[in-house]
This record gives sequence, C-alpha cells and structure tokens, in this order.
Amino acid sequence: MNPKSNLKFRLIVMNFLIFAVWGAYLCSLGIYLGRVGMGAKIGQFFAIQGVISLFMPTLMGIVADRWIPAQKLLGICHFLSAVFMAVAGWMGLKYGNAVTFGQIFPWYALAVAFFMPTIALGNSVSYNALTKAGMDTVKDFPPIRVFGTIGFILSMWIVNFTGFKNDHNQLFVSAAWGIILAVYAFTLPNCPVNREKKSSSLVDAFGLRAFTLFKDAKMCVFFIFSFLLGMCLQVTNGFATPYLDAFGQLPEYADAFAVKNNVFLSSISQVSETLCILLIPFCLKRFGIKKVMLISFFAWFLRFAFLGAGNPTGWGLVLFILSMVVYGVAFDFFNISGSLFVDQNTDESIRSSAQGVFMMMTNGLGATIGSLCAQAVVNHYTTGKAGTELMSGWTSAWYVFAGFALVLAFLFAALFKYKHNPAK
Repeated sequence: MNPKSNLKFRLIVMNFLIFAVWGAYLCSLGIYLGRVGMGAKIGQFFAIQGVISLFMPTLMGIVADRWIPAQKLLGICHFLSAVFMAVAGWMGLKYGNAVTFGQIFPWYALAVAFFMPTIALGNSVSYNALTKAGMDTVKDFPPIRVFGTIGFILSMWIVNFTGFKNDHNQLFVSAAWGIILAVYAFTLPNCPVNREKKSSSLVDAFGLRAFTLFKDAKMCVFFIFSFLLGMCLQVTNGFATPYLDAFGQLPEYADAFAVKNNVFLSSISQVSETLCILLIPFCLKRFGIKKVMLISFFAWFLRFAFLGAGNPTGWGLVLFILSMVVYGVAFDFFNISGSLFVDQNTDESIRSSAQGVFMMMTNGLGATIGSLCAQAVVNHYTTGKAGTELMSGWTSAWYVFAGFALVLAFLFAALFKYKHNPAK
C-alpha cells in the first residue's frame, strides 16, 4: 500500500469510529426515553448537545492549536466520553424502567461534553494530514468521510436488530466504540501546535483569534445561517423515530415493518448521506458554497414535509423513504460543505479553532435552540392526544418545521453575498 493510500485508510478508520460512537444512540435515544417515561424530556437530552457545543468544540480547538496535538486530544476526549456514557448505561441497567432524569442525565451530559468536540478535531486531523501529504481536501476528504456515515449506519443497525434501541444497552454500545477509538487515536499522524508563538494580545494568548472571522461580512452571514440551519439538525434526530414509533398506537399500523424497525428505516437517511458525500467535490467546484447551501435548505424543507405527509404503509411509506433519501442532501450539503468552506477561508494557525466556532454555531447555538423549540412545537401539537388525533398533531408539527426551512432558504439567497470562482 503506497503512503497516500495508507494515510487514507487510517483516516477512514478514524472517521468510521467517531461516527459509530454517535450512531449507537443519536437516532434511538428518543425511543428509550419514551419507554422509561421521559418522552417530554427528549428535547433536553438533545439540547444539552447544543449547550455543550457552545464552548467545548471551540475550547478543545484552542487546546489543539496551542498545547495538545489534535490526534492526542481526540483520544483523550473519547476515553472520557466512553467512561461517562458507560456510567449512564449502568444507571439505566441498575434502575430499569424506574430510572429518573436526575440519575441518567448528568452522566449523559458529561459524555456528550467530551464527544462533541471530537467531530471538529477529527476534521482537523484529516485536513492537516491530507494537506501535509500534498492532497486536495475538497477532492480527497469526502470519500474518507463517507466511512464515518457507514460507521453511523452500522451502529444504528446493531441497536435496531438487537433490540437495544428500546433500552440502555445502546449507551454501552457507544461506550465500547469510544474505547476502541481512544486507543487508535494515538496512532494517527501528528498535528502541529503553536507553543512557541508569542502572544501580543489577550485574543492571541487565549487562542480566540478565530472569532475575528465575524468581522468579515461574508463569514459573519455564513455563521449566522449555520446557526439557523443548525436548528434543523437535531429535529429529526430527536423526534423522527419517536414519531414512527407512535404509529404503533394505531391498529392498522401496529405490525408494519416501518414501525417495528423504525431505527432501520431511519438509517436510510445515512445510506443516502454516504452517496451524497461523494457529490460534494463536484458540486462545490461546479456551483460554489452558496448554491450548495441553498440546495441543503430546500432539502430540509422536503425532509420535514415528506415526514408530515407520510405513514408506514403504501404511498405513505414511499414518502417516508423519500424523506430519508433527501436527508443525505440536507445534511451533507450543509455540514460537510460548510466545514470545507471554513477550512479554505481561514489561516492555518486558527483552523482547529475555526472548526470549533463552526461547530459552536451549528451543534451549539443552533442545536440547543432548535431542540428546545422543536420540543415546544411537538408538545403543543401532541400533548394529551392519542390515536389519530395524536398523529394529526405530529403532522402539523412537521409542517411547521418545513415552513421554517423554506423561509430560511429565501433569506439566505437574498443575504449571503458570494461570487463563486470555479477555477480557484
């Protein structure tokens, strides 16, 4: 195996493991919480990811830029995350269906606190290694990142077909992946740190230079819409599978494959994601970041609209499947393309910090406010309802989310000023 192929393989394994950790619980946690009486608190479990992302990815990015190489920090974070996730799982094992919010949430929050920075750290490790090897990040990173989604899918399938989607064991699966990655991370290519750089201001001393990107009008608008689009990210992660599970209350849908295997159905979203990632190099170079982001906004609109209009059988199931398919475009054309855009528009000395800021705006502010608002919308339309009335309420909630995404698309088209140069 030549050096470049060997490097790609090593980064493939890293990305696979990072997202396998996340896939073990992200799309199935809502089902478990609903079954132990915490359905009304799903939004809080997903919002904490956003709260943590307000500061942890940025903080860890600063540490990686200035003190601890990114690959080593990646390993440390995953080890701590795995330990806390295992404790959360043990709480679920110990107390069973009687487990309370106070018994499991603090440990889950700590696990998430050390996991969320690792997505940006993984991007930094990949971009640094590819650049040093003389490779093109826009061309070579997306095929590597595909295997992150494959890892996510594999974890989803494991918890679906083992039945772990219904209980605390999904947290143990996540912890096991995390321990493997914690060890593997220390074998990855070294990333530079700027220990010898003289600090001429408090901004430099604390590694906050990445926040000066907000002075650039183009980057400022980009980050603001990253925040707004980030509000969409956790809506389906938190509520899609509980929504599909709720169809089981209706006799005509109770035995439907889509209801009994709702996490597997949801994994079609990630299968689509693996294919759409491969389109990113072509689309970014051909259309530029503005058009790619607009495609993402409209895909989110279709994602929510199809969920609202669908059901688990017949043509309704076709709409559900279409919703899963367009998710790949919705997620990748924003999340992966946005990360590459930030990497290409920042100085090398602050790239880890800049990735942290991007994560802060999307998975921090966006996910926090989006999760809490989504919970409020879902509660408004579904609380105290059952049967067909309950499912009608769910439909209304999905249409509210679809309308939000559509409005964002038109605002972004009007406000983001960017001229694409395909030859650059």
